[in-house]
Amino acid sequence: MAFDDRFRLSSHAVICNVAGEVLLLKASYGSLAWGLPGGALEPGETIHQALLRECREELGVTLEICYLSGVYYHAQYDSQAFVFRCALPDGADIRLSAEHTAWAWVAPAQLSPVQRQRVQDCLGFDGYVHSARFD
Repeated sequence: MAFDDRFRLSSHAVICNVAGEVLLLKASYGSLAWGLPGGALEPGETIHQALLRECREELGVTLEICYLSGVYYHAQYDSQAFVFRCALPDGADIRLSAEHTAWAWVAPAQLSPVQRQRVQDCLGFDGYVHSARFD
């Protein structure tokens, strides 16, 4: 990789309710996929700043960041995704941005294989930051 080459970086939140379900958002763009809250880093941002900004934009709330649980390479997007365990503030009222059309609590077993691995690594966090490559 040359000095001026670029690839994508993103930060994402694993947020659970009391039933152990994971918060997913349905995109209003691209493939209209369901995914974890979060998104791409802007120039000059840290992974923590990007996570807080993206989640404020997407959910209308400021999250509590608990820990970084994994960094995952996604070949399809030439992207590294940082995954964090996060918590909603007590009494949070989710207000979606125009980027998403719906939100839902989903059992980890119902997630796609890629999402499931990232979430399981996060929820089973043992102090070791996981990594994996998804082709």
